[in-house]
Amino acid sequence: MPCPLAYAHMSPSVLASTAILLGCLWLYAYYKSNHDHGKLPPGPRALPFLGSLHMLGNLPHLTLAKLAQKYGPLMSIKLGSATAIVISSPDYAELFLKTHDPVFASRPDAEAAMYLSYGGKGMALTPYGSNWRNARKLCHTNLLCASKVESSTQIRREELEMFVGSVRKSAMAQEVVDLTEKVRELIENMIFRMLFGHKIDYHRFDVKMLIEEASFFAGAFNISDFMPYLGALDLQGMKQRMGAFSKAMDEFLEKIISDHEQDPQRDQNQHGSSFIDVLLSSMNKPLMNPNDRKQSEYIIDRDSIKAIIIDMFIGGYDSTATSIMWAISELFMHPRVMKCLQQELQNVVGTKRMVEETDLPKLTYLDMVLNESFRLHPSAPLLSPREAMEDIKINKYYIPKKSRIVLNTWAIGRDVSAWSSNVNEFLPERFMEDNVDVRGRDFRVLPFGSGRRGCPAINLGLTITRLVVAQLMHCFNWELPEGMSPSDLDLSEKCRLSFPRVARVHAVPTSYRIMCE
Repeated sequence: MPCPLAYAHMSPSVLASTAILLGCLWLYAYYKSNHDHGKLPPGPRALPFLGSLHMLGNLPHLTLAKLAQKYGPLMSIKLGSATAIVISSPDYAELFLKTHDPVFASRPDAEAAMYLSYGGKGMALTPYGSNWRNARKLCHTNLLCASKVESSTQIRREELEMFVGSVRKSAMAQEVVDLTEKVRELIENMIFRMLFGHKIDYHRFDVKMLIEEASFFAGAFNISDFMPYLGALDLQGMKQRMGAFSKAMDEFLEKIISDHEQDPQRDQNQHGSSFIDVLLSSMNKPLMNPNDRKQSEYIIDRDSIKAIIIDMFIGGYDSTATSIMWAISELFMHPRVMKCLQQELQNVVGTKRMVEETDLPKLTYLDMVLNESFRLHPSAPLLSPREAMEDIKINKYYIPKKSRIVLNTWAIGRDVSAWSSNVNEFLPERFMEDNVDVRGRDFRVLPFGSGRRGCPAINLGLTITRLVVAQLMHCFNWELPEGMSPSDLDLSEKCRLSFPRVARVHAVPTSYRIMCE
């Protein structure tokens, strides 16, 4: 094989001929893949090798939504060497996530999975199979099922009381509160206490930065995933950045695990054993699925525990905090809606106590507000891509095995055929007679996905989001900082798995509304 440097000495005509030949071979392969089994969904014309990668931009959900207006709600797009099928309507979402869910239950290979899931030992980025099923079952049984969420009620109550007390001090001093920072700190404390039994006080670790990096890698565009032959060049510096992250995160997780191994009784209090203690008690012990005796034994090892904890960080902390801040932002931008919500809270809860989790089922307007926020600002505008495990035809179109299935939940929430007029307007009352289920059974609003790959933390995520928004609106009246109007709020997004706001939310709590505690 000639040295690559030899090509530098080729004549221009030879180089041109080589480029034309490679282009023809690519076009032949692309044409053959499109016509051997059937017709792909319509989509933009692809460039050789690059496909349509150059079109995505910094906010790909917006680009794909615009392309869908031209090519339709079921669109194919070539991304490097990968074929992606983009879904932008509830009807097609139901076909892929419900009718044909078993075919699209896997995940494509991603470089980030090697760092975030320790080579496929977690849940979020792990391909479909026994490892994924067992890890998901383990998390659901010991942390995420309804009974476990209910058993951790006291933890959330204690953290909320401290949170409200902190904001109350700012209200008395008439100080501006950085709500983004406050809410993230609150969610961090809740999640860490449920996972580890205590708050994290390892000052040498920048935990927030580690979690934000994990969320970034889980949702970032990595050219190596679509053009593997360029992976060694690390053109974006992603591999180097992920390597540094992996080293720091592994050191942090090792510290937590070692502390629990050395003193397993440290967190066994009135709330019971922490999630990590349950994992450690199962470590290196084979687990068998009683419904599938033929499958290999599932062994929880140290890396499995770390991968599962990272999944909990991304899903439990970052996505939840992002959802809360989008809802709060919309309430500040729509004072009428805020007043309606506060009136409901006063009618249901009164002014003599804080909101309890048992109040949440009675707060129908709160649900309408959050449903509308989920519709306009899904925590993941593009759900983590799925992968077709076999060739399949859907509505006359050919979906090839290994193609990536991309759900544009941002576009689905604004589909004019699925909603009444004013799809871009924040109007919670649209849900007054339209009882939408955001748990994945109504495909017009999919904040948690649906089907086998739906978020396993739906119960916990909804509980925390409802509780925090309700508490902020119930306990305090709010004003924007002096000289700022609702129209001045910056709603621009930054690209991560959860697409949070770029700007932080600052506000002034003007009064404490609870008369007696």
